[in-house]
Amino acid sequence: MTLIANPIRPKPKTARPMVKGKKKILLVEDEKDLVRLIRYNLEREQYSVLSAADGESGLTLTRRSKPHLVILDIMLPKMSGLDCLKRIREESRVPVILLTVKRSEPDRILGLKLGADDYVVKPFSVGELQARVEALLRRSDGNGREAAENAVSIGGLEVDFERHEVKVKGKAASLTPKEFELLRLLVEANGKVLSRDQLLERIWGHGKDIEIDTRTVDQHVARLRHKLKADAFRIATVTNFGYQFKR
Repeated sequence: MTLIANPIRPKPKTARPMVKGKKKILLVEDEKDLVRLIRYNLEREQYSVLSAADGESGLTLTRRSKPHLVILDIMLPKMSGLDCLKRIREESRVPVILLTVKRSEPDRILGLKLGADDYVVKPFSVGELQARVEALLRRSDGNGREAAENAVSIGGLEVDFERHEVKVKGKAASLTPKEFELLRLLVEANGKVLSRDQLLERIWGHGKDIEIDTRTVDQHVARLRHKLKADAFRIATVTNFGYQFKR
């Protein structure tokens, strides 16, 4: 049984028309009560919410509806959340938040390796989930960005902050929103070393009271380096502290 701390109880469900301009969120979760609670609270914040009860339907809806963000449970019928995530990442850079249980740490780590942008551990508060959704949508579409430059070209690396585009030796590199935000912060630090805790707080929005560890940063750095290929050396590890971008 999944518990949610301090939920806002839903009123009787009524049909809600799709409003043009709303951010579209796909919720892939098989627990009906949880779906109703999350849907109600996200719709109160003016999001349009679609839902699927299994991994196969979730993948199909991701392809058809092109959501702005996916909330994906790991334990699903027909196709697991991790298998669904892997298929999504083969086709899309849509931000993905995993819903996990506390005891499934290996699954959370694997989820980050497969391309998840964040995760929320059950039981969780609706307010926490909403905050994660808002932060990830804000970062994925560039709102609120405080970049000093719109674009930089360093060695074989080209980064366009305005368009969220990265090229390595002229070829496009497909970065997830979290990977792009990580690269942006390191580039804009202009040689300053950023600790893992600083990166966690600024990219994931987690304070020390939230259950998440610095391996989240390390996993994303490893994926980012792989995608930067010959320019991977520019993200240097500072032992026992964090990371630095070398120009």
